[in-house]
Amino acid sequence: MLCLATLVLGIDATVLNLAIPTLVRELGATPSDIQWIIEVYTLVFAGLLLTAGSLSDRFGRRKMLIIGLALFGGASALAPLATEPWHLIVMRALMGVGGCVLMPSTLSILITVFEADERRKAMAAWGAVSMLGVVAGPTVGGMLLETNHWSLVFLINVPVAVLAIVAALVIMPESKAPARPFDPVGVVLSVVGLTSAVYVIIEREWNLPLIALAVVAIGAFVVWERRTPNPMMPLELFRDRSFSGASFSILLLSFGTGALILMLTQYLQFVLGYGAMQAGFALLPYVVAAAAFNGIGAGLGQRVSNKTLICAGMLVMAGGFVVLATTTGYGPMLTGLLVMGVGGGLAAPSAYATLMGAIPVQHAGVGSAMNDTVQQVGIAFSIAVLGSVLAGVYTSSMPGEAPPAARSSIGEALAVPGWAESARAAFTEALHVGAWIGAVFCVLAAVLAATVLKSAPGKTPPVEATVTG
Repeated sequence: MLCLATLVLGIDATVLNLAIPTLVRELGATPSDIQWIIEVYTLVFAGLLLTAGSLSDRFGRRKMLIIGLALFGGASALAPLATEPWHLIVMRALMGVGGCVLMPSTLSILITVFEADERRKAMAAWGAVSMLGVVAGPTVGGMLLETNHWSLVFLINVPVAVLAIVAALVIMPESKAPARPFDPVGVVLSVVGLTSAVYVIIEREWNLPLIALAVVAIGAFVVWERRTPNPMMPLELFRDRSFSGASFSILLLSFGTGALILMLTQYLQFVLGYGAMQAGFALLPYVVAAAAFNGIGAGLGQRVSNKTLICAGMLVMAGGFVVLATTTGYGPMLTGLLVMGVGGGLAAPSAYATLMGAIPVQHAGVGSAMNDTVQQVGIAFSIAVLGSVLAGVYTSSMPGEAPPAARSSIGEALAVPGWAESARAAFTEALHVGAWIGAVFCVLAAVLAATVLKSAPGKTPPVEATVTG
C-alpha cells in the first residue's frame, strides 16, 4: 500500500517532463509557464512538508496518507479541464498540497510498522517502487502522449490514488506519536520561511524583501524550536552526525540529479528527434539499473557500512555524469544512464537508512518530512540553477545573428527555418555543462559523507509509536 502511494508521485514527476513539448504546442505555454507548471508543485510541496509531517505524527499517519491521496487524485482528475496554462498551474499547486500531505506518511508508517530486521529491506522496496514510478511515467505517459490528448497524462494518477486509498482503509493500521502539545508558531514560521526561500530559488532573482522574509522566518523558526518545550522539529537531531551528514549528502545528491530527467527529456525530443513514447523508453535503462541496485545496496548494507556505500554510490554516479558530459548521441548516453543508475541504487538505501535511523520514532512523521524537504529543496535548487545554466549556455552558444526567439528557446528555434542544427548543437553544449555540474555535486556529496558520517553500519530506529486499528 505504501508502495502504491509512492508510485503515484513517481509517475507524475516524470510524465510531466515528457509532456513539455506538447504543452508548448497545444496550450501555448511560454517557457515561464512551463517553469511554473513544474515548479509550483515543488514550491507548495517543500513549503508545507514539515507541517504535514508534524500533523501526521499528531493526528494519525494513515489518516493523513488518505487525505493526501484524495487531494492529489482529485487535482489530477481536474487537470484535463485546463484550457489555459494558469489553469494547469493551479491544479499542480493542489497536487503539491496532496503530495506533501501523503509523502511523509509513507516512510514514517514504514518505520513504525516493520520490525528492525525487516526495515532496511522495506526501505529498499519503497525506494525501488519510487524508481518504478519513474519507469511507469515515461513509458505509460509516452504512449498516452503519442496517441491521445496531453491531459490524459494526469488521469493515470487517478486509478492509482483510488487503489491506494482502498488498500489503506482495508489493510493498514493507524499509527501516531504519543500525544503532545501542538506548535502553531513553529508551523507558521516553517511555512513562511520554506515557501519564501523556495520561491526565491525558483525565481532566480535577488528579490531582497523575499530573501529578508525567508532569512527572518527561518531564523525565528530555529530560535523558537530551540526554546519551546514542545518543538515541531527537534533541532537537536542535527547534532547527530548520522542525521546531519545524511541530510546534507542527500541535499547535494538531489541538487546534482534533480534536473537530470528534465534536461534529458528535452535533449531526446528536441535534439535527437524522439517522440514522447520513444523518449520515455530511452530513459528506462537508468531507472531499471537504479531499481535493481537498490535491492543490492540494501543487501550490502547488512555487511558494509552506510558510509562506504553512500560514498561509493555517489562517486559512481559522478562517473555517469562524466560520460554524459563528454559524449553525444543515445549510445554513449545509455552507458552514462546505466552507470548513474548503479550508483544511485547503491547509495540511496544507505542514505535513507542512515537518516531515518537517527530519528526517534515519535518524530517519524516530521523526520520523514525532513528527508523529503531536503530532497525537494535540492531539486528546486537544481531546477533553478541548472535551468538557468542550461538556458544561459544555450543562448551564448547560439550565433549572435540568430533571431531572438531562436536564441531563447530550442523549441522556438526548431520552428525557425535554418536554425535547427545550430540550436541542437547549442543545446548539446548546454547539456554537457549541466552534466559537469552534476558530477561535481556528486563528488562533493561523497566527500561530505566520507568526512561527516561514522563508519559503523547504520541502525534502524526502534518502534515505540502508538499503533491502532
